[in-house]
Amino acid sequence: MERPELSITVQRAPDEVTMQLAGEIDVLTVTELAALVNEVLADESPNRIVLDMAGVTFCDSQGLGTLVVLSRKAQHNQTVLALANVGDFLMRVLDITGLRSALMISTA
Repeated sequence: MERPELSITVQRAPDEVTMQLAGEIDVLTVTELAALVNEVLADESPNRIVLDMAGVTFCDSQGLGTLVVLSRKAQHNQTVLALANVGDFLMRVLDITGLRSALMISTA
């Protein structure tokens, strides 16, 4: 069985860091995502971190939980963590689980 992959491309701008995600956010890949977001929070403390979800093809319960935890950590550091370009499948999962209100979803 092939291991799922998550590709993360980071773009930095004044006061904002955008992470373009492609692949699967699951139990095997969340550690990489969490480590990168935590590193940005510790080293740069931007006003906003945007997770561009356009390339995300799958997100399991571990992935959902990690997104919520990272959002709370960002808030604690006075940083906004926003999800952008959230696909229909993930938006539906967020609605079903009631987690949509726990995350900032950027529509612009």
